[in-house]
Amino acid sequence: MGLQQTLKALSDPIRREILSMLRKGSLSAGEITERFPVTGASISRHLSVLKDADLIRDNRQGKYIFYEINTSVLEEAMLWMASLKGDPDNDQK
Repeated sequence: MGLQQTLKALSDPIRREILSMLRKGSLSAGEITERFPVTGASISRHLSVLKDADLIRDNRQGKYIFYEINTSVLEEAMLWMASLKGDPDNDQK
């Protein structure tokens, strides 16, 4: 997935909070929804954006879908952001 899609997904505070929640382990859509004062449809849309950006993965278990974080995409974004800082001493050589 592209960096632009990743940054767009990370721009929303609810999506960032969902990612923080998933750091502790996988959660069902219902478990995620009950922690926010928004509709289930709204959380479903947030989960779709995160999934489209490949920031989360889903795993169906019976009638439930569990979500887990995909840290590899976050690591790529962090590496890119760190590269912007750069090292001015090395850039001039």
